[in-house]
Amino acid sequence: MLMRMYLRWCDQRGYQTEIVDLTSGDEAGIKGTTILVTGASAYGYLQAEAGVHRLVRLSPYDFNKRRHTSFAALGVTPEIDDTVEVDIQPDDLRIDFYRASGAGGQHVNVTDSAVRITHKPTGLIVQCQNERSQHKNREIAMKLLRSRLHEKYRAEREAELSKQRSERLDIDFGSQIRSYVLHPYQRVKDLRTNVETG
Repeated sequence: MLMRMYLRWCDQRGYQTEIVDLTSGDEAGIKGTTILVTGASAYGYLQAEAGVHRLVRLSPYDFNKRRHTSFAALGVTPEIDDTVEVDIQPDDLRIDFYRASGAGGQHVNVTDSAVRITHKPTGLIVQCQNERSQHKNREIAMKLLRSRLHEKYRAEREAELSKQRSERLDIDFGSQIRSYVLHPYQRVKDLRTNVETG
């Protein structure tokens, strides 16, 4: 639901989107996804959306039609260009190849074209399975890893500076930025600005 909402938002603003990785939930829904958004000021607009989003609704998966609360964490990372240096040692990487899931015909079922890269020192994991070519998927996954490592190091530097200034950064799972209530009434509330609609 959240993914569809952001894809439509991007489409309305003329941004190009590409689903780089999609992991289905164990029973239903989506467990995780990575979407590449391209367009003027895309990162500038989307960085404010990073955080925890809360959804309250009657679950379509509950036979008794009870009200359920779900949480989704949204991360936003800028795509860095090749001029930004991120030191990645080959020994620090674990690269796994596996069969992609989803559309793609017979080619998907017979080749290990999907790529998962784990950066051992940080534990960061990136995946890409949207291309038919293993080499292209690896190239996209490395680009994602470079961007996420750059953002991680930037956030660590920023946190250290904030600590030195005695500022507390409240970035934990319990601090949702927005709530979407669809039952018993409909309301969207941004908890940072206290703006409500519905």
